[in-house]
Amino acid sequence: MGKTLIEIDEDALAVAQDAFGTKTKKDTVNRALREVSERVKRHEARIAAERIAAEALDLDVLTDKTAYRPSPTAGEDRDQAA
Repeated sequence: MGKTLIEIDEDALAVAQDAFGTKTKKDTVNRALREVSERVKRHEARIAAERIAAEALDLDVLTDKTAYRPSPTAGEDRDQAA
């Protein structure tokens, strides 16, 4: 872990400390960085899953009523007419 001198918005830091329940600036900043990193990883995983699902499942098939409600065959028409 590297040591870096930075200027920090004290008001934002106080809000983050309250939200995370952290005591020190170091813990708060590291927690915030981990939170962002995890959020990015979750977002990337969701995008990858959506891409895989889109390739595996053709949703147009589900909206095409002829695909799941085929018209009756000629023999079924006669049976229903009788």
